[in-house]
Amino acid sequence: MSAWLTVVGMGDDGFAGLGKTARRALIDASVIYGGERHLAMLPVCLNAAREPWPHPFDIVPVLARRDTPVCVLASGDPMFYGVGATLARHVPADELRVLPAPSSVSLAAARLGWPLQDVATVSLVGRPLAALQTHLHDGARVFVLSADGATPAAVAAWLVECGFGATRMIVMEHLGNASERLIDVRAHDWSIGETATLNVIALDCRRDASSDAPRLALTPGLPDDAYRHDGQLTKRDVRALTLGRLAPAPGELLWDVGAGCGSIGIEWMRAHATCRAIAIEANAERQRFIEHNRDALGVPGLQLVAGKAPDALQGLPAPDAVFIGGGVTVDGVLDACWRALKQGGRLIANAVTLEGEAALVAWRAQHGGTLTRIALAEAQALGGFETWRSALPITLLDSRKP
Repeated sequence: MSAWLTVVGMGDDGFAGLGKTARRALIDASVIYGGERHLAMLPVCLNAAREPWPHPFDIVPVLARRDTPVCVLASGDPMFYGVGATLARHVPADELRVLPAPSSVSLAAARLGWPLQDVATVSLVGRPLAALQTHLHDGARVFVLSADGATPAAVAAWLVECGFGATRMIVMEHLGNASERLIDVRAHDWSIGETATLNVIALDCRRDASSDAPRLALTPGLPDDAYRHDGQLTKRDVRALTLGRLAPAPGELLWDVGAGCGSIGIEWMRAHATCRAIAIEANAERQRFIEHNRDALGVPGLQLVAGKAPDALQGLPAPDAVFIGGGVTVDGVLDACWRALKQGGRLIANAVTLEGEAALVAWRAQHGGTLTRIALAEAQALGGFETWRSALPITLLDSRKP
């Protein structure tokens, strides 16, 4: 079937900036969908009906027009955080034609001379500021797609709070338009309440020399003081070993059962932007810790399920990996996790008590896997000298589902 739906990417220079093919598609269309701003950029001579997007946004009216020539207007490149990506999930490729214009980040990279492949891009359209956290490293460059004119001020305040007030912020308004403007200032010097609604923020990240905030590396094993907790925390070195066994991969889902303050699920999600995790925790105070920690450490998408396993596991999507940090002695927890686990999935469980260790030994005898004893010690003061203080040994079960 030939394409009935054409998605036209439009810059801030409007209809005049479109190529011949995009103009022809708009001339031939029976109806044109788009935001009110985009529709207002079209010349009056076009015969097509003009339909603004419904509120709340919905593509159903477009899909209902199948078999008639329809155009959809989008900003810049429709396949880059745009409506083209949404439509492509519902319309076969042979029925869809996308005519992109330069994206806002392409224009921003051209203005600043920043190689686009070296710059991370984060959208704050419908997403919290915490989504920026995993990209916040000294020397990193980030493009931020703003939600509105208040976004730059919010980003500046957040950078200062995170100890990155020295970061250079370049706010670019109306890229590609005659009214284009660049505002170049350090985050701690930002004083503008609101900019133009259409803006992109470029961040040249610089950590404040005086900042005492923990350094958040990309590897597993963040400092323990990066987390808010009540002691129910998988400690840093054990956490790194545990994440190594869990082996997160792009797109995979983890169940963090008995999540405590959420550290395992959080660092699983920090491994890759598409990693997903569900934290199952019954304690109300620790649920608040998880809510704080997931935002503070840049993974606001971590899902929290308030409840106790195994009952709280019912109805959850099947995981690629399961970590049980608490509750291995609770009747039915190991069995429920094993049943739900996808074929080839990993089940990792830690125990510090004799009863917990006995449960893992019995499980291994039935289902296979490996057991590892983790014994760590730190040098601590003893009078005028130092000695080794041993932490409680931990038994780690690593079992793979056939």
